[in-house]
Parts: sequence; C-alpha cells; structure tokens
Amino acid sequence: MKKTQSRTDCDRVLTYREGDSIPYEPEDGPYDPNDAEATRAFFAQADLIRHGRVVRRGKRGPQKAPTKKLVSLRLSPEVIDHFRAGGPGWQTRIDGALREAIRKRA
Repeated sequence: MKKTQSRTDCDRVLTYREGDSIPYEPEDGPYDPNDAEATRAFFAQADLIRHGRVVRRGKRGPQKAPTKKLVSLRLSPEVIDHFRAGGPGWQTRIDGALREAIRKRA
C-alpha cells in the first residue's frame, strides 16, 4: 500500500487553542466560521446526505402509497410476540394480516 504525504499544516494545528478565531478569507468558502449567525443560517439551508442520497431535513419525500393513519391499538401479548419474532417490519406484517382478513370476508 502506497502512503501519501500529508498536506496538513501540523504546526498550525498544534498552536490552535479552544476559543481562538478560525482563520478565514472570503475565497475559503461561502460563510465565515467565526460568525455564529452566518454558520447557523448556512447549516439550516445545507443538504443532508445519507447513504449517498440527498435528504432535506424535516421534509419527507413524496408518498409512494396512500398515507396510513396513526391509531392506538391494544393487542394481546401473544399477537405482539408472534409478529415481533419475525424481526423488523412486524407492524407492517400485522397490517398485511388485517388486510388479508378483510379480503377473505368480502
């Protein structure tokens, strides 16, 4: 394995102390890292990237299927244990079982 030469300015890094202002030139980027308000505004508008995909904070993508309704439902422990034993997705499997029961009765 070939090692590359580090381009880090180690002397500059070692002399930095907590609370020191960060050196900044306008050519360095879109915001001054020493301006707390500008930094907050920059990150509020920034895109979040997860698993190589851009995800906007606080916004969901378009629904692939009609939105489901949130309800509170009491089920017996045996039913919960049975579906949870199948691993993640147990609530979706309960939904599928209920939809299948509706189809059979229709």
